[in-house]
Amino acid sequence: MSTTLKTLRALSDPTRLRIVALLEKDELSVNELQEITRMGQSRISTHLGLLQDCGLLESRREGKRTYYRLAQQPDTRTSEFLKLAIRGAGELEEHQADQINLKRILQRRREQAQIFFNQIAGRFDRVYGPGRSWQAFGHLLLRILPPIVVADLGAGEGLLSELLARRCKKVIAVDNSEKIVAFGAAKARKNGLKNLEFRLGDLQDPPIETASVDLVILSQALHHAEEPARAIEAAHRILRAHGQIVILDLLKHKFEKARELYGDRWLGFAESDLHRWLEAAGFRKIEISVVAREEQPPHFATILAGAEK
Repeated sequence: MSTTLKTLRALSDPTRLRIVALLEKDELSVNELQEITRMGQSRISTHLGLLQDCGLLESRREGKRTYYRLAQQPDTRTSEFLKLAIRGAGELEEHQADQINLKRILQRRREQAQIFFNQIAGRFDRVYGPGRSWQAFGHLLLRILPPIVVADLGAGEGLLSELLARRCKKVIAVDNSEKIVAFGAAKARKNGLKNLEFRLGDLQDPPIETASVDLVILSQALHHAEEPARAIEAAHRILRAHGQIVILDLLKHKFEKARELYGDRWLGFAESDLHRWLEAAGFRKIEISVVAREEQPPHFATILAGAEK
């Protein structure tokens, strides 16, 4: 088979077009391509091998990882094929999400704090140490919280709100259930938490004054919202300048029974969806990453997103 026909065959697959377009801006590892495209390692590796065999890609080793990039000194024919592939990728429905996820991956490279945290977290439970626990770490982190005003949207019974109220200036817990709000308010009074206020309301239009809080938290609440983008816009409204939003939710999954078992409206979210909604609402300094995965089926993964107004 001629080189031209071989290359045309390699570029006939939409997934390989996506990979070429992703490698246009920077080199990426197999793991990074997996995270961006949500495809398996063996599948990604197969596509990379075919593209490299045609002379469209180059690779280099760094420790245990291999990084791939577009051919750095392509001949005229190869250069034309690459331009055509990138143009074709732009017409695919996955292109926008791919580019958003690529932006997130490249930003994370520049911000090594998250990588460092993952390394620390990975070592945490390997060796027993007396008194060393996530519970203790949680109390330590609570102690260093500044005296800020927090809005906990979709707070439920207010477990997180209670913890925060022990250190923060004020915590406003919002939920749309009258019974839960009454229960949470009674418990706050019982525990003497005068700076914890429960309010009945929708997280898409919380009963909180504009530009009045320093931090908005949506902890496993956004997937219950009818319109998640509206909830994020509402968070932006109630935040002061330079205030922050933190979203803890499920990564997009296919466990349909969650709708019946837990009343979920949304089966989690893709990183690209959260990034797009945060950006559209006016947030900046957006950081999104998967911070936990359950070992048992259906293997829920937890996604953490943060941004600044």
